[in-house]
Amino acid sequence: MPLGRLPASPPGRHVAATTLRRVSRIFTTSFASVYPLYVTKVERKGRTKDELDEVIEWLTGFDDSELGGHLAAGTTFEDFFAEARLNPQASQIKGVVCGVRVEEIDDPLMQKIRYLDKLVDELAKGKSMEKVLRADPSQGRP
Repeated sequence: MPLGRLPASPPGRHVAATTLRRVSRIFTTSFASVYPLYVTKVERKGRTKDELDEVIEWLTGFDDSELGGHLAAGTTFEDFFAEARLNPQASQIKGVVCGVRVEEIDDPLMQKIRYLDKLVDELAKGKSMEKVLRADPSQGRP
């Protein structure tokens, strides 16, 4: 086999493996470098940084102080989610991000990153906070 060529993979497997390998650099990217992009995205759509922070707190358990600490420290996505107290309702996050269904992502870290991406997308698209935060309508906001 020529150098640089990968062995044939079953349909779908090669693309998924290649994609995960290529995007896994996000694991070592600092959360602080991506956070301003999230802020810009939601503000451009008429939402606020405070709403974004509420969504991040819902998913990760990080309050404003803890989030600020991670931003100041330049914490990588890998460490950010390793320290997170993931919301037990996070598994209710469903849908497609970057052409992939978040509920079908095998890598736990990548799935958490895509959960966050999905929540940011929903916020930017104008969904109510109750829907974004998977609130039980009979209980009010979480």
